[in-house]
Amino acid sequence: MQESRILRVGISIGDLNGIGCEVILKTFEDTRMLEFCTPVIFASNKTITHQKNALGITINYNGVHDASKAIDGKINVVNVWKETPKIEFGKETKEGGAYAIKSLRAAVEALKEDKIDVLVTAPINKKNIQSEDFKFPGHTDYLAKELEGESLMFMITDDLKVGLLTDHIPVKDVPASINPIVIRTKTRIIEKSLQMDFGIRRPKIALLGINPHSGDHGVIGKEDEEIMKPVIKEMSEAGHLVYGPYSADSFFGSDGYKKFDAILAAYHDQGLIPFKTLSFGNGVNYTAGLSKVRTSPDHGTAYEIAGQGKADHNSFKEALFKAIQIFKNREEYRQLTENALQKQKIRR
Repeated sequence: MQESRILRVGISIGDLNGIGCEVILKTFEDTRMLEFCTPVIFASNKTITHQKNALGITINYNGVHDASKAIDGKINVVNVWKETPKIEFGKETKEGGAYAIKSLRAAVEALKEDKIDVLVTAPINKKNIQSEDFKFPGHTDYLAKELEGESLMFMITDDLKVGLLTDHIPVKDVPASINPIVIRTKTRIIEKSLQMDFGIRRPKIALLGINPHSGDHGVIGKEDEEIMKPVIKEMSEAGHLVYGPYSADSFFGSDGYKKFDAILAAYHDQGLIPFKTLSFGNGVNYTAGLSKVRTSPDHGTAYEIAGQGKADHNSFKEALFKAIQIFKNREEYRQLTENALQKQKIRR
């Protein structure tokens, strides 16, 4: 990759009735953002015009029929649809979900075809996106199917990174979903991501216990003793800097997390409640382990403030910057590893 090349950032607009378009448009209302990337928004001219007028946001954009025609120095809108969908701010509608998926599908296809370099997704509603041809609980599962690799939900800031052993499943299903293969796989995905995406050569990873107090030596559940500890011991002996399982209730409160490059939580709320409390709305949802880079803000559709101009776009802007930085880190990692392999061949 040439250092001077400005990356094309593909953007799916999320639920039309939520705050997705608002945080996107507010981000690029600051024209200095065009110095960092070329935005390619997958929607339609009519939809973006309606949104910016309704929200009182002043931006100019360039309409194109294909992402490959995007122009640097401009906000580009790919016309994915010609019709004018009904927008009802703050309402969960089937139409809102349908167009969120149309935008996402088009953006992912462009990503697979290298018409865009990275993807940043605005929030969707996991209920109204469901249809006969889209039966995924969210972005992560869909992207895992469409892109090469094994996906992992990785919540990130500069100072805190939290991955999940299990993500969007009922709490009652968590213990049965965690086994040695899952623990090894997810830990290795995080380890590889920290090396390749964040430039951390020897990452230290902490695993949180499944049960309260990590089971208290089997008194409060046996999963930590019988499943977690043997795998952690095995990986540690194999040279991985993996530690735990730690009791989740005291781990964050005692600043224990600061000693590690990443934390692997057993289930969704165990990891995301402390993450969102500590990140103050500046966190980013990154899908690690895939062949392409995808990030998202760490909030949802926020129907309760949609259309009112109140949405904070900081998390979306952070997601955009993180996607650009991860792409560049990956390219640097690729070049370094290729050079190392070439040197080995020469020595032989």
